[in-house]
Order: sequence, then C-alpha cells, then structure tokens
Amino acid sequence: MFKTWIKALQNRGGIAAPTVKVRPHMPWHIRGLVAAGITLAIVGASWATYHFGGEFAGFRKSEIDAEMKRLSGIADKQAAEITELRQKLAASDSQRKIEAVTYGDLTKQVKSLAAENASLKDDLAFFQSLLPAGQRDDNLALGRVKVEPDGVPGEFKYRLMVVQGGQRPGDFHGHVQIVVSAMNGTEKVVAALPPVADGKSAEHQLNFKSFQRVEGAFKIAPGAVVKSVQVRVYQNGASTPKLTQTVNIS
Repeated sequence: MFKTWIKALQNRGGIAAPTVKVRPHMPWHIRGLVAAGITLAIVGASWATYHFGGEFAGFRKSEIDAEMKRLSGIADKQAAEITELRQKLAASDSQRKIEAVTYGDLTKQVKSLAAENASLKDDLAFFQSLLPAGQRDDNLALGRVKVEPDGVPGEFKYRLMVVQGGQRPGDFHGHVQIVVSAMNGTEKVVAALPPVADGKSAEHQLNFKSFQRVEGAFKIAPGAVVKSVQVRVYQNGASTPKLTQTVNIS
C-alpha cells in the first residue's frame, strides 16, 4: 500500500499533472475605474451616434422651431395682405358700381336733353316760318308731324304742335284726330284715333291760346306696314277739319 501511495504522488507531479494558470493580481479600485471607463465610452459612443445621426437626418429641433416660426410669420403677413386686398377690391367694386349707375344716369340725362334740344330747335324753326303770316287773326298752323317706331314691332309714337297766330288770338278749343293708313299684305288698313271725329279722348283734346304740343302712340298689326299718317284738327262744333296735314311714312 505504501508503494501504491508513492506511485500516485509520482503520477501527479509528472506529465499527467493538471495545468496551472498564473494571473497577475489587480486591485479592486483599478478594476472599478476600468469598468467605469468602459461604461462612459459606451454612453459617449451612443450619444455621438444619436447626435450625429440627428444632424445627418436634419432633425435639429432649434432649427426646426426657428423655421416654423419664420414660416408662420410669413403666413400671417400674407393673410393680412390678402385681407387688405379683399377690402380694397370690395371698395373698388362698390365704387365701380356707383360710377356705373352715375354714368347711366348721366347718359340718360344727356339723351333726354339732346332730344329736348332737338325738339326746341324744331319748334323754333316752325315759329320762325310763321312770322311772315303773323298778322292774320284766324291763322292756325300745324307743326311738322313726326311719326317713328317705338321699339316694339307694330307700335309707333307721334309728336306734333298746333299753333295759333295773330296779334290777339282767342282761346282755341277742339281736338286732334290721327288717321293711320297701312298695308297688311295686300289688304289696306285704315285706323283713326279717336275712332270718330267728335271723340273726347283726353290725349287728343286741344285747349290753348298760342300753341299746344300733342304726343301719343298707336299700335297696328306687327306684320302691317304704315304708309301714311294724317293729322286732322277739329274745332269744337265743326264736323269738318279746320286743318289737315298728311305725312308719308313709306
């Protein structure tokens, strides 16, 4: 047994003996510093990766906030400009409408004054033509009769003046009759306004000392063509016209 124990000791110290590793001894505070350094290095690498990754991707919060503030200011400014332009446009449109209405009124006034001026010129020319015969007490004259379309097919308007000359003319009482001759195809049409010579239509009544204007309108079939208009001046109590004038239209 002693030999067996000796042999076992020889085997443990020989080639078959287990491997022994020799490591240097490191104090615990050095190992703590090393661990802290490694931790800081990992944190720094992570922060740098995030920071530079954010810069690379363009996500700088301060720059984004500044850009948003700038764009918001531009939007507010443009909104204010749009509101101002809309107000100016509304004011301009209102002014344009006022000017258009004013222009329309002035145009109507100009046309009315032009027509009145032309009428006065006609009246003046007519009165001048009566001067040589102004000494006759029984002088009764009929101004130039005007008949023209009234803008609607078949409707016409007329205008005339009855004048009494003389030095001391008395009041003239009577009425005017308008006789229209027209052709409706091959048929001749004659219409009188008023229909009878002693009609009492207010628009045809005459009551004046020196002169009286007479204006009116008449209507015929739209397809008819007016050929002539005859004006007859009747004095009250007379069955025949005191004055007659015919105006050819076509």
